[in-house]
Amino acid sequence: MNSRRRFLSLSALGSLTGLGTVKAFAQEKSVNGSVILSTWNIGIRANVRANEVLESGGSVLDCVEKGVNLIENDPNAGTVGIGGFPDEEGHVTLDACIMDSAQRCGSVAFLQHIKNPVSVARKVMEETKHVMLVGEGALNFALKHGFKKEILLTERSLAGWKKRIAERDDQLPEINVENHDTIGMVARDANGNLAGSCTTSGAGMKLHGRVGDSPIIGAGLYVDNDVGAACATGWGEAVIENAGSAMVVELMRHGRSPQEACEEIVQRIANKFQEWKPIQVGFIALNKVGETDGFAIQEGFTYAHHSGGQNQSIKSKSLLKRDA
Repeated sequence: MNSRRRFLSLSALGSLTGLGTVKAFAQEKSVNGSVILSTWNIGIRANVRANEVLESGGSVLDCVEKGVNLIENDPNAGTVGIGGFPDEEGHVTLDACIMDSAQRCGSVAFLQHIKNPVSVARKVMEETKHVMLVGEGALNFALKHGFKKEILLTERSLAGWKKRIAERDDQLPEINVENHDTIGMVARDANGNLAGSCTTSGAGMKLHGRVGDSPIIGAGLYVDNDVGAACATGWGEAVIENAGSAMVVELMRHGRSPQEACEEIVQRIANKFQEWKPIQVGFIALNKVGETDGFAIQEGFTYAHHSGGQNQSIKSKSLLKRDA
């Protein structure tokens, strides 16, 4: 009944605003069973763990949390959790968010010393009336809820930081195919319920205190259980300026396929962000019936797709070619 009321209210809103109504998804395109989608090649391992959670009876929310936890816990991943990229002062500061099928969400930003920020974000969602905690407040909350304080800067990440300090110029922190910063995951369980997560150490050499798109609901991640889910990776400022993931989901609401929705928002970013050619921004999207796709500014963006017992890395379509 709640879903019907929501559909009717959205239809009425669409007729008033000229945006149209929620489009029915073609049932012949429906994918049976669970679907898990995550960013970059590291998503292959994350998908395996996420699927294990579903197969053992865990919820789709458990799936997207535990799947990315695997990467947060890997000191060699280099872009999230322990061993993540330090900022310009040599500190590892982490951002993450999570969102469930009821559109509840939790987020932490500028969190230090805790290797699993996405799990802290879930605690914020489940244990408080808030959506986002930041900085020292987020750390104190995590410690109060049993998380352990750790040194996140590894020998490998420290060596990388020292090298970048020595080579430093006045360029913005670069986010491209060699220096990506996020693992995002969206999933649908066998009952059709959706959830998503996003976690990162942010752009390497960022200003101390900078927060990107990954912990911002509607930018780095958005889930609407009636429509679909999307998440972003790459240069967070461009994603924030265009409310990227929420716009991808909104386009799917009005009939775009996941690929069309991702492509349209990437093109919108390219049109509005003047210095877009040197950077990378990519999106992945999953709609209610299980269709998936991704799109990016540059070649090199990959995402991992798990469905029907198969887990594969897919090369995303892109606006630019490397020889352009």
